[in-house]
Amino acid sequence: MTRIRAVDAAVAILEKEGATEAFGLPGAAINPFYSAMRAHGGIRHTLARHVEGASHMADGYTRSADGNIGICIGTSGPAGTDMITGLYAAWADSLPILCITGQAPVAKLHKEDFQAVDIETIAKPVTKMATTVMEAGQVPGAFQNAFQVMREGRPGPVLIDLPIDVQMTEIEFDIDAYEPLPVAKPAASRRQAEKAIDMLTASAHPVLIAGGGIINAGASDRLVELAETLGVPVIPTLMGWGAISDAHELNAGMVGLQTAHRYGNQTLLASDFVLGIGNRWANRHTGSIPTYTAGRTFVHVDIEPTQIGRVFAPDLGIVSDAGAAIDAFLEVARERRDAGTLPDYSEWVRQCQERKGTLLRKTHFDNVPIKPQRVYEEMNRAFGEDVTYVTTIGLSQIAGAQMLHVFGPRKWINAAQAGPLGWTGPAALGVVRGKPGELVVALSGDYDFQFMIEELAVGAQHKLPYVHVVVNNSYLGLIRQSQRGFEMDFEVSLAFDNINSPETQGYGVDHVKVAEGLGCKAIRVERPEDMGAAFAEAQSMMDEHQVPVVVEVILERVTNIAMGTELDNVNEFEDLALTADDAPTSIRSLVQV
Repeated sequence: MTRIRAVDAAVAILEKEGATEAFGLPGAAINPFYSAMRAHGGIRHTLARHVEGASHMADGYTRSADGNIGICIGTSGPAGTDMITGLYAAWADSLPILCITGQAPVAKLHKEDFQAVDIETIAKPVTKMATTVMEAGQVPGAFQNAFQVMREGRPGPVLIDLPIDVQMTEIEFDIDAYEPLPVAKPAASRRQAEKAIDMLTASAHPVLIAGGGIINAGASDRLVELAETLGVPVIPTLMGWGAISDAHELNAGMVGLQTAHRYGNQTLLASDFVLGIGNRWANRHTGSIPTYTAGRTFVHVDIEPTQIGRVFAPDLGIVSDAGAAIDAFLEVARERRDAGTLPDYSEWVRQCQERKGTLLRKTHFDNVPIKPQRVYEEMNRAFGEDVTYVTTIGLSQIAGAQMLHVFGPRKWINAAQAGPLGWTGPAALGVVRGKPGELVVALSGDYDFQFMIEELAVGAQHKLPYVHVVVNNSYLGLIRQSQRGFEMDFEVSLAFDNINSPETQGYGVDHVKVAEGLGCKAIRVERPEDMGAAFAEAQSMMDEHQVPVVVEVILERVTNIAMGTELDNVNEFEDLALTADDAPTSIRSLVQV
């Protein structure tokens, strides 16, 4: 056996487990781990400007492709606490990331040593596992267990905290004798699959709900095959968006109070049976449970047993990996199709398609300042089908989900449940690491963009090109809209007269100068007819300089985006599309009505 430092063993394990993309910041208590990475040479490391940013980069990298696990690394004390938001975002959306922190020496842990904090206890509520490894000989087992925990069942993040003396202690270790632990996944039985298909085929207007678990399982293609075999429409959730292309005739649109389509809500309300696969019945999707469930029978499939019945009790619950469940459903569906015993749902599909082609929101506004709806129209036109969008919470995310189009899995990357402001930029950098050479477009409001704006320098330093569309109304737009119910507009304006940049015309922060100061390129757009050229120029600049390119679009200060309190009570603040010219890049152009 070979004697090596515990950190050298840990780095060798990372490579063998297939986790070779790290984001972080060195510090005194984690320097031994960095020395191990340097000596090993097989872990690519991206130096972040903020440790929270590193955690979001790891998250974005994980989301970018099947099987990815991003790593975020920081020193003791505040580095770990800074990464808690990133761990929460990954935990909330069921994403595996590995957080590695340095720690004070074991003997100093209860002596209030400099930057010594009980990060294990702090992180436990937002991780699948958090542990401070107190013995060097337990380091290999801790990492081995971490990868099994991250991958098994409902995926999620893990934190491993390494005291500096534990890192440097030599242990006996042979990487050739190391094997990853097996990962067990529950699978739907034949009897469960038959029961679910029996219930579906007994209905007149069934729909499938495609949750993020389908994308996690790499089962999007099989979901589409299942929908086509049954002839049943599919409603993707926000986390499942892309599991079936928006252009597919069986895509019935998204449902919800905010990130939803008018046609999606109407189709759900017209349905009588719902088969949810890998979804959580999140409240922004369902609205109130009585409205969502009335007159409908439900089957719920989830890999995590405690998710079944958590929001409401389904008529049938199945604990299964989404891919395994789809395989079981497909087997039954194919047999019944070949036997000619499946119902004909073509008229139901035709009705869904009619709604999809007519219940649209207007996007073609010529106003100056620009209305946000026009931005998404121009983004559809400029970026086409082969694009990956990255965004988090805000009116920009809500409007984007209503008006943009997604054409495949992992092409809509969104911190959906936690929604931390500042996530978008660093997550986009992680996505670029995971999708080299592909077009990545981030979408932020001005407030989200200003959080963690320093991470643009990471893109410049490490040549991570993407386009960042910033819709600037100089407002906390979503919060301002929610304040309408309190009859106030209080502490939500970001506007001021910038004495150094009068060209910002009272909108405050000069995002163009800040972006350029951080080594990136930037374009400001003030008229709707100039957006197409700006997006084309941004892609050209991105390709030429290999840095992030910011396109700031100056919006009207106040726009209320459609949302409501119930699926049948969504407030449409703006004009609806009455003709094709009102929404020229809508999904209407992709379907036959």
